[in-house]
Amino acid sequence: QVQLVESGGGLVQPGGSLRLSCVASGSIFSIYKMGWYRQVPGKQRELVASITNSATPNYADSVKGRFTISRDNAKNTVYLQMNSLKPEDTAVYYCNALLQIRTTITPNVYWGQGTQVTVSS
Repeated sequence: QVQLVESGGGLVQPGGSLRLSCVASGSIFSIYKMGWYRQVPGKQRELVASITNSATPNYADSVKGRFTISRDNAKNTVYLQMNSLKPEDTAVYYCNALLQIRTTITPNVYWGQGTQVTVSS
């Protein structure tokens, strides 16, 4: 009923840039918050950045000054501009959304399938 689709991942050299996109589709009534998480094998999934429907952003300390999160409410889309990428940024990046579908009154958390970001020389 709800689908989050990420795109924009790939292979870049250290210092390079990537822009991730996530589009939410389906029977969506309202999106309250969207964000990006990342995960590497053997590690816990961690928050990278999030943004509320009022455009208030939040960033992990490790990406502050390098990553920028933004959203287009009309398109149900969230973006993550990643600059000055480092090898330690290598991970699968997952889109996350707290949203309410039209058939319920309670918001729930949804996840995308993930997109691979690899930073290597």
